[in-house]
Amino acid sequence: MLTLYTWTTPNGRKIPIMLEELGLQYTIKTVNIGKGEQFTPEFLAISPNNKIPAIIDTDVDGGTVSIFESGAILTYLAEKTGKLLPAAGAERYKVLEWLHWQIGGLGPMLGQVGFFAIRSEEKSALAIKHFVEEADRLLGVMDKQLADNVYIAGTHYSIADIACYPWAVGVLDKLKPALGDKLDSKPNLRRWLDMIGARPAVQRGMALPKVD
Repeated sequence: MLTLYTWTTPNGRKIPIMLEELGLQYTIKTVNIGKGEQFTPEFLAISPNNKIPAIIDTDVDGGTVSIFESGAILTYLAEKTGKLLPAAGAERYKVLEWLHWQIGGLGPMLGQVGFFAIRSEEKSALAIKHFVEEADRLLGVMDKQLADNVYIAGTHYSIADIACYPWAVGVLDKLKPALGDKLDSKPNLRRWLDMIGARPAVQRGMALPKVD
């Protein structure tokens, strides 16, 4: 049995999308980060960095596997099922390249835009300018990559697309007040967002976890 610990954030929705795409059975345990549930001893035993998502998989040879960090979880699930990540060769490393690009660049920069430009009560014009410009640059990198590729890592849908989508779609939603019309100059990114967003598994995953 797979148990997913997650919350309603871009990182938190990557794994529900992956699990829905794979058709695996799983249960969700919510970790309300607004209430500090990520700091409980029970959760820290699974995710010592007090971040969601995390998983526990009891359906493995030799015992239970516990994994935190979204990139590690996506890679694990892809290798467990043999899906959404090539087994070897250049195509595999292209997927991993863009997966780590999202983890190291797109996610953190869009997260900083969300904090400094939207959530923070104290506004810093310099910080907002810096992070909005860097976020726009990264979205431009993505748009350029998608000009020559159907999906972010090439011709096939992969964990790289799953990692990028919840963050990129946030530009159209929660980050729009800060980033404005910057997507208007990125038609390839818009095309990709529409295509990924139309996938039933993505729609189901983006609606999880369900909270009151």
